[in-house]
Amino acid sequence: MSDNKVLATVNGKDITNQDVYNFLNHLDPQIAAQFHSPQGLNQIAEELVNQELLYLNAVENKLDQEEGFQKELEILKENFLKQYAINKVLQNIEISEAEINQYYDENKEHFQVPESARASHILVDSEEEAKEIIEEMNNGLSFEEAAEKYSNCPSKAQGGDLGEFTRGRMVPEFETAAFSMEEGEISQPIQTQFGYHIIKLAYKKDPSISPIEEVKNQIHQQLTMTKQQERYLSETNKLKEKYEVKTYF
Repeated sequence: MSDNKVLATVNGKDITNQDVYNFLNHLDPQIAAQFHSPQGLNQIAEELVNQELLYLNAVENKLDQEEGFQKELEILKENFLKQYAINKVLQNIEISEAEINQYYDENKEHFQVPESARASHILVDSEEEAKEIIEEMNNGLSFEEAAEKYSNCPSKAQGGDLGEFTRGRMVPEFETAAFSMEEGEISQPIQTQFGYHIIKLAYKKDPSISPIEEVKNQIHQQLTMTKQQERYLSETNKLKEKYEVKTYF
């Protein structure tokens, strides 16, 4: 459906699909979601018709000349002008490659990647059951097949794969076992509050520092915010010398 399709005309003014979508974009997303249907879009179009009728009536009755409207208009203009002035102060902030590199070199502790591991597991209710599964694997059943066949964990659908995790993400008994294993090793039964786990470690990664290419955008944003704050404070401090300010706090 074309965004330019005319849905209604009020006193010569067209209301189009695009007007409806613009209205929706200004609503809270959860509320807007209730109107994403043909019936809902028609309701919005009807609301736009009603608003246009009220606007025409307001103009005809010179509501825009009333003192109350003029006061509200001045407040809106003042707030809009404040925000416009702030945006003017904060625009055109430039961050150089040298600044990014310097920040990275001086703040590497902020870009630490903690120790991590990737493991799979088979979760069962008893130690005896776990030992029987290990025996089956010793006789040729693959870990992945055993997980799909016996595990109580939803990860069984991925052959028991839990993905990559850092310390603190798993229960202590599981974590201690996983991070003490060698790559490719399969553990004996490990008891936790969830039952008995047979763990297979895929790999471990030592703590590291994120390469600069991975964090360049993050650094750029941080430096931009810092420079904007500095410029804002500098500009407002200058203006305090120009205009009288009295504070009571």
